[in-house]
Formats: sequence, C-alpha cells, structure tokens
Amino acid sequence: MKKLNNAIDRFCILHPNFGIPNLMLYIVVCNVAVYLLDSFSTGTSLSSLLYFSLGHVLQGQVWRIVTFALVPSGRGLLFFFYCYFTYSMGRTLEQQWGTAKFTCYYLGGVVLTVLGASAVSLISGVSVPVYSASEVTFAMFLAFAVIFPDATFLLFPLPIPIRAKYIAYLDLAYFAFDIVSPIVGGAWYYCIVPLMALLNVCIMIWPEMRDFLHLEQRRSKQAARFHNATATARRQERQPEAGVRKCAVCGRTNQTNSELDFRYCSRCAGYHCFCSDHIFSHVHFTDENP
Repeated sequence: MKKLNNAIDRFCILHPNFGIPNLMLYIVVCNVAVYLLDSFSTGTSLSSLLYFSLGHVLQGQVWRIVTFALVPSGRGLLFFFYCYFTYSMGRTLEQQWGTAKFTCYYLGGVVLTVLGASAVSLISGVSVPVYSASEVTFAMFLAFAVIFPDATFLLFPLPIPIRAKYIAYLDLAYFAFDIVSPIVGGAWYYCIVPLMALLNVCIMIWPEMRDFLHLEQRRSKQAARFHNATATARRQERQPEAGVRKCAVCGRTNQTNSELDFRYCSRCAGYHCFCSDHIFSHVHFTDENP
C-alpha cells in the first residue's frame, strides 16, 4: 500500500492540473437534482436508469459505470443532511490533499466499486446492482476521521457535538456488518464491495493511518504512565517512608536496635511505628493528639 500511495502522490505532483475542482459540489448537486426528479416522477424514475448493473452495462448502457455515483442515498430530511455532510467533508479533504489527489480518491472508489460489484455478479451468476456510491462516501469519512480525529460534528438529530474519531467507530461497525453478515450467511462474495471501499481509503491515507495508529498508541502509553505515576504518588502519600522504622515513644529504630520488632499501630490516627516494648503499652494517637 505504501508503494501505491507513493505512486499516487508522484502522479499528483507531476500532474497538478489533473482532477475536477470542487468535485464534491457537482456530485451533491446532481444527487439533489436526481432526488427531486425522482420525487416528481410518475413513471420510470431517473435513478433506475443510472444505477450500476453489470447486466445493463453488457447490454450497452455503459454510462452506468459512472452515473451510479449520482443516485441519491436515502430519503427525506436525512438525505439533505447526508448531502451537506458529504459536501463539507469532501471539500475539507480536497483542501487537505489537493484537487488531484481527492479526484484520484473518488474516481478510485468508483472504479473499485464497479470492479467489486462485477466480481460479485460473475461469482454469483446474478447481476448485483449498486444503487449509490454510499460505500465510497462512508469510506471517505474514515479518511477524514484519521486526518482530523478531533473535528466535531452535530450528529443529527442529537444537538450534541461528537468527535469525528468516535463517529468513525460507527462507520467501522457499518463496514464490519456489511463484511461479516454475508460471510456468516454463506455468500462470502458479497463482502467484496465494502472491502474494495476500505482498500481504496487505506491506499490513499496509508501514511496518515500509520501516524494515527502510532499517535493513539503513544496516547495510550502516556495515559498508562500518568495513571501509574498518580497511583504511585497516592500510595506514597498514604504509606510511610520505607526502610527506617522509628518507635514513636522511645525513638529507637530498626537500624540501631535490630533485635527489636517494629510494627505500625492500626488504631492510631496516621502512621505511627512502635517497638516491641511499646506496641501494646503506648497511648494511641488521635487527630486531636498527633
């Protein structure tokens, strides 16, 4: 993956004018347009003419290889939230990567999705449709969360700011379900499409993902060291100094009188040590009599 990522970076450097500026805006606008046309359609919907199907492509409808990315994902208010969320995320990634690399990512996701769906269709013997580019978009959010883990979102309909890295866990759960459920159901080849989406994002953000994992490991180690240091400090505050034990009555210590047995009294307030001659005969210390 490192070599593929380096090859893409070299291509983007050598071809800075490659790509479509503000690509995500065009895709979102087309999604909204298709959604509205479908809503007012009384016959065949426009989406039915755009989604990908290997059988339709082999019949000559080659535009479906690309146009499935223009088919809306979802319905109602959630669809418009999805569009806004997708546009904001895509614009941020384009500013971070540059137009060339972002275009490579999205086109790569579309191509790998088509290849994955075609492989599933050939293995199963049934033309498996792809109704939208939702897998590409959800995988794109994983890239966003790795690069900007502390970015906050208001997760509709909850008016609570949530960090991107926590939303990414839900995203990973979605992919895990899409991958595991067909394997458990005996149709393992249906997991190829989500795996292709994850492969695309891993290739594009391999250095960032590696740095993110190392950063999380460092954070975990620092948190563990801080916890251990805090626990040690608290134990030291609660416990007396180890080594020298001094009788609180006569002043003798275990170093000057090694033949004596020195113990701490559990009935005294605080930590007070007594030699074997005074452990049972001393006056107990209290808070009023330190």
